[in-house]
Order: sequence, then structure tokens, then C-alpha cells
Amino acid sequence: MSASGRTRRAAVPLARRRFLAGVAAGAAALTAGGCARGTSTSAQPGTTSISNDNATWDDGYRAAGHELKKITGYALRPLSNPSVTSYQQVVQMTLQTSKASDLVKWASGYQLKRLARAGGLTDLSPVWQRYAAKGWVRGTSREAVSYRGKAYGIPLYESYYVLFYSKPVFAKLGLSAPSSWDGLLHCAEVLKRNKVTPFLASQVGGWPAIEWFQELVSKVDPHFYQRLVAGQASYTDAPARQAMDIWHDFMRKGWMTSPDFDQARGPGALKEGTVGMFLHGTWQASGMSAAGMEPGTEYGAFILPTVRAATPKSVIAESGVFVVPGRASSHDAAMANVAAWLDPSVQRVWSDFLQDSSANPKVRSSNPVVAGLQRDVARNHRLALVRYWESGPPSLIQGNTNDLGGFMAGQTSPATTLRRMQERAGDEWAAWKRDEA
Repeated sequence: MSASGRTRRAAVPLARRRFLAGVAAGAAALTAGGCARGTSTSAQPGTTSISNDNATWDDGYRAAGHELKKITGYALRPLSNPSVTSYQQVVQMTLQTSKASDLVKWASGYQLKRLARAGGLTDLSPVWQRYAAKGWVRGTSREAVSYRGKAYGIPLYESYYVLFYSKPVFAKLGLSAPSSWDGLLHCAEVLKRNKVTPFLASQVGGWPAIEWFQELVSKVDPHFYQRLVAGQASYTDAPARQAMDIWHDFMRKGWMTSPDFDQARGPGALKEGTVGMFLHGTWQASGMSAAGMEPGTEYGAFILPTVRAATPKSVIAESGVFVVPGRASSHDAAMANVAAWLDPSVQRVWSDFLQDSSANPKVRSSNPVVAGLQRDVARNHRLALVRYWESGPPSLIQGNTNDLGGFMAGQTSPATTLRRMQERAGDEWAAWKRDEA
């Protein structure tokens, strides 16, 4: 399927053949490496293994695991697979076998619902209830970790989508973080006039194409965004059209980087002063530090203002989850660790490592920029909205993300892009509901 092409019914058999071929290849790889993988996931005294797809977090897991061991007697032993596709295949193929790890990092929302629907996960509702009683978890986030009324995930972190900005560049040009839509446009105009690209926008890696779509739709009308991702509104409705027209206008004015601009270069571009603002999750704060930027001095961050002042304030929130396979070799140890994961002593270490916001609302980030965003969310009672990537049936979201990438590359108009997204939404929501029945 091309980046801008609509998923067609005729393409389903080919897609299925490719999927089965991928599963077969994955099974062969598991067979070939069975001994090594079996050894790594087998029970080891005093530890619980955790499968994850981000090796750069391994040191953070170990540090948090050191704190967990003080409470539960079990440390964390990360097992990383840097290939997202391979990681997902391995997890899904081993979930109901003896080769499943003790803990698995996974996405929330419909990614988790699909995994839970396949079976093999432990019901974590009692753990969730104990967390809720202590005020260590937001009640509004339970839906994102649940399937058919049962909680199958414990939140791993909580990130907000924000605009990082270069404080030295803003100061040099007499700008400050905007609190209104007109203020945002003014910043963009001044930056462009001074040969600084106002906004970073990227489709490198595929999924980043969702970032500006979810932001603009939610800042036009957050309640429409909720209905849209629930399949209760149309992509061709007025709020979505307005958001796409704004995005298109930004691109035509040269306010955005080329869509092939790699987000990995974002912190460096802010530091060099070639880009003024970078829309991304607050987990990117660690990338700013890696680039040698001091929070609050060399970079700041703000939540995108609403297009109209009267529009309710919102924020896109993202949270990965821990799930526990029912056949985990150290199941009791895994349950002990998920039951203590949101303990403030553990979250203090984990949050400091990530330089991000903890899923425990009682833990304040040590990064002053992120802490300021936490205060903003609480003070303004911002409506927390699910990230688009986890908001609907995975095949719908993947196809629509491809369409958004095509739009960014100039292959389709706003109207054509939205029409294709809506056509896919009709098909995929119907398919999801049939499978649920």
C-alpha cells in the first residue's frame, strides 16, 4: 500500500499472505534461537525479566528494579529487541507459551485491547484498584489499559505532547512562549522572517505523521476529537477539515520542515537555532539533555494553544504499559513488581531517568520544564486525550497514518486525505465490531 493509498478489499489476501509469511519467518527465528531465548526468559532467582523494544531504557529499568527489589525482593532484568516489528511478532507468538517473559512492555489503547483479545494476559484489576485507593493512578486512564471491563495493563509512564522551543532563539527575537493562537502565529511569522523554520514536522518512521493531526484536531475541538477516535464522528466533518486546512497553510508558508526531516535531529536543530519549535512527547526531554541543553535555560516547552480562546483546554497524553503473561515463568514475582511499580520511591528513580512525567500523579518530575507542564495540566484542568496511535483498531490507525504521511509529502490534498481516512474508518470499525461479536 502506498503512503497515500486507501486499503482496498482486493489487497486483503496479499496482506494476509505477507502476515503469515512474517509469522512463519518469526517462528523459524524463534526455533533457531530457542535455547538462547529460553535461557533469557527462564526464571532467575531475585529477578523478573521484562521484554521491551527500547534498549536505551535498559539502565532505567535496572535502576528502578534496584528500588523494586527493596520492596518486593525482585529486580528487573531487561530483554531488549530494537526492531518494533520483530518485537511485536515475538511477543504475540510467545505470549501463551513457556517462553514468554515475566513482564512485557506494550502500548495502551487498542494495541492492548487486541493483545488482550487474543488471550494469555493476567487480569490486573485488583492491582489497579489498590493503586486507585492510594491515589497513585488517574482514574480517567483506566479505559486505556482495559478490555471488556478488566484492566490488563499498569501504566509505565505518562507523557504529554508539547512544543519544545529554543529559549535563546526566542529571547534573541523578543519572543515568549505563546498562550494564545494569535501568539503562536506571531512567533511563527517572526521566526520565518529571521530564517528560522518555525516548526519541526516529520513522517520519518511512519508514526510521527500523527503528531500534527492529533494536535490540530484537538485544539480545534477536543470533544470532536474524542468522538472521532471513538468512531462516532466523520473525518470529513468541519473540525477535521479546519485542522487540515491549518496544517496545509503552515506547510505552504514554509513554516514546517521537510517531512523527511528525522526527529532524531530535533534537539540538535533547536540547539543550533535552525528550528524554533519541536512538537513531540515530553519523553524527548532526555534527548534535549543528551544534546547538551539545560532545561529552563536553553529550552522550554508549552502546550499548543486552542484555535479559539473559548475552546476547552486539552492535552494529548501517552502511556505505555506493563502486562503480565499468564504463563510467565516467574509469575508471582512479576505480580509483586507490577503491584509496586507505581510506588513513589520507584517512580522517583524512573521519572528522573526518563526526565518525564510519572504515571503516578503524586510524583513531580525533577526536570523543571516537565514539572511546569504538570502544573499547567493540573491548574487548567486540561482534558487528557488518548494519543491517536492507540485510539482505534490498529489496522485503521496504521492505514490513516500512511495517508497522513502522503499528505505531508504533497501527494494528496486535505480533502482527499480526509475522505480516504473516513472510508477506511467505516470498513475497519465494522470489522472490529464483527470480531468483537
